[in-house]
Amino acid sequence: MTAPIDFYFWPTPNGWKISIALEEFALPYTTHLVNIGAGDQHRPEFLAISPNNKMPAIVDPDGPDGAPVSIFESGAILLYLAEKHGKFDGVTAREKIAVREWLMWQMGGVGPMAGQAHHFLKFAPEDIPYAKRRYVEEVERLYGVLDERLASNRFVAGPNYTIADMAIWGWASLWEGQNQTLDDKPHMARWLDEVFARPAVKRGRKLHMELRKGPRDRYAKQLMG
Repeated sequence: MTAPIDFYFWPTPNGWKISIALEEFALPYTTHLVNIGAGDQHRPEFLAISPNNKMPAIVDPDGPDGAPVSIFESGAILLYLAEKHGKFDGVTAREKIAVREWLMWQMGGVGPMAGQAHHFLKFAPEDIPYAKRRYVEEVERLYGVLDERLASNRFVAGPNYTIADMAIWGWASLWEGQNQTLDDKPHMARWLDEVFARPAVKRGRKLHMELRKGPRDRYAKQLMG
């Protein structure tokens, strides 16, 4: 029996990337909660795994040459799992290139920009209208790029569901809290619902959902039944 992966997690969009992936790959895992609100990410034992004090992170007991390996950064974890297990990484050479393009697009664009939008809209100790406007407008631009891509592709990298979809979906699923609309983004709306319909996505999104504070988004409400 395969030994479980140690999964360091908190229910955020970055955490969901890996909870969804572990479910999609059907891998056994043990969840270790990293309460980022309480500062768990700064504990020495976690920094030994994730030196940038960010979750998610994993420790795979069956790493290269059978030796354990720890991996931080969600994009690196997704690529590791896809390459190790030969799934969700695109079928053709061109699709594999697209997977990496859109994964990097999420890591460098949607994640940071949506994260800043969330911060200035909900958590900043002072109201800074310029910052709110700047990040909300940039998220809107990025979602316009996504919608255009999905107008001619079922999934973000092409016809097949991949780790690129897993990476983008968690952030995009919170569009309401980012002051966005889908009224002019029908292709993104279709894709969000199609990805959410996958049982593994539901399981990954639901993992420790009770620990997430604030208003429930539409997908959390559906999971609550």
